[in-house]
Amino acid sequence: MSRLLLPGPDGRLEPYRMVGQPLEPAGGEAPRSRIGYAAAHVVADPLADNTPGQPARLDWDATLAFRHHLWRHGLGVADAMDTAQRGMGLDWPTTAELIRRSAAEARAVDGRLVCGAGTDQLEPGAPGVTRVLAAYTEQLALIEDAGAAAVLMASRQLAASASGPEDYAQVYGTLLRQVSRPVVLHWLGPMFDPALTGYWGSTDLDAATDTFIDIITEHAAAVDGVKVSLLDADREVALRRRLPTGVRCYTGDDFHYPELIEGDQAGYSDALLGVFDPLAPIAAAALAALDADDVPGYRKIFTPTVPLARQLFAEPTYYYKTGIVFLAWLAGHQSHFVLVNGLQSARSLPHLARLFVLADEVGLFPDPELAAARMRGLLEIAGVSS
Repeated sequence: MSRLLLPGPDGRLEPYRMVGQPLEPAGGEAPRSRIGYAAAHVVADPLADNTPGQPARLDWDATLAFRHHLWRHGLGVADAMDTAQRGMGLDWPTTAELIRRSAAEARAVDGRLVCGAGTDQLEPGAPGVTRVLAAYTEQLALIEDAGAAAVLMASRQLAASASGPEDYAQVYGTLLRQVSRPVVLHWLGPMFDPALTGYWGSTDLDAATDTFIDIITEHAAAVDGVKVSLLDADREVALRRRLPTGVRCYTGDDFHYPELIEGDQAGYSDALLGVFDPLAPIAAAALAALDADDVPGYRKIFTPTVPLARQLFAEPTYYYKTGIVFLAWLAGHQSHFVLVNGLQSARSLPHLARLFVLADEVGLFPDPELAAARMRGLLEIAGVSS
């Protein structure tokens, strides 16, 4: 197996010999016992100007090919979400095109697809509740016209404009009364986006949860489920148990997903996770084990992936996109390590080296020699010779 010199957290170089065996791909059937969405990243055009502040330029062929990779593993695709760099480089015109293209591809293969609706066509700041509602309505209409289901993403502009819980109730109530099919509501915690602090009208999470549950309960027929991204397993379980009958809980907890998806005697969470982007073959195998009522097998497959997930989503959590694309490059899903908005620079080389080790240990690289060669090339750019 390949041997490399990798920098540790203190910058010291240590030898590492790859140990992982490529995971045997699972079948492409969609899981029956749980719904599993992978929040998918976008592939930047490496020859275009994707520097900070510039409109996003995508490699459309590679971006859509990655969605087909997820569908082949039986997973659903959650597109135009925060993993796709919404609010961190993916502008609204490019997002709109992404939704249209992904919806067309989903129809062609009968793939499960949801797309994020937000308000990021508005300028930063507090434009007011009326304009926030209009922006949401515009994006929802585009998603529905494309034939996809929607995820109502948390809005920075609503967080800045709302004076209290009643503004959230007004905006979400209006939207839920007009949707043509049930949607997913997304509660994204401030660890993913500090601009969303105090969402649902309070920094007290108990009070915010009450407002969230009240909105869902009043409009339950229009809510397919809720995606909870608070990285707090106990809070997610408590919220899950309060949901109206028929409303799903999609975990967005990239730290505690194995136990939340497994569930307990009172219920379980389905999944809508950024970590499923790199973990697609492993996630498919784990969910297949649950389908077979093989809980020990499920745990054996999924538990070893948690250290990798925690490294990916380490603080500052919102830079996890860099690691997601890094792993896609190492795994051969794209030809380069370049992100929209120049975000490839957002993680240190020691952080990426640790991701490389953890991904190797769980057998995430279909071609270990390719992964090693690409890692060596990155190290050489930093002046490290293996």
